[in-house]
Amino acid sequence: MDRGGAIRRRLALGLAVLTAAGLMALMSPGSAQAADSYCSGRKVRTLGFSTGSVQIFKRDGYVCAMTVPNDQQSRKRTMSVSVQARGSRPVVDRGSFSHHAGPVTVHAGHRCVRVTGSVGSGSVSSNWILC
Repeated sequence: MDRGGAIRRRLALGLAVLTAAGLMALMSPGSAQAADSYCSGRKVRTLGFSTGSVQIFKRDGYVCAMTVPNDQQSRKRTMSVSVQARGSRPVVDRGSFSHHAGPVTVHAGHRCVRVTGSVGSGSVSSNWILC
């Protein structure tokens, strides 16, 4: 009796189920809570604007941000998000997306950051924050 083969088959099946579940979770429509799964750390700020919001997270000197539209329809539209640590160039994600722009992450250390985001014609831009 080949018990090792049976165990390997069970492990392979379990891995396949977990992989499928993970892919389905990534393919499901995004929501305002979706940023939690893309950016690590704790949410430190949300910058709202007429057509969406930029959610900002911080962890160990890194700042992560992403733009999420207010309406959660699965249609593509122009979105962007950028994070710039003072003294550095901004990191930008801009394009036509269905659920969110970003995440973008920069190492800010103890420096201030500037964050911008847009969905369609609405946008937001912070001053220097998280100093």
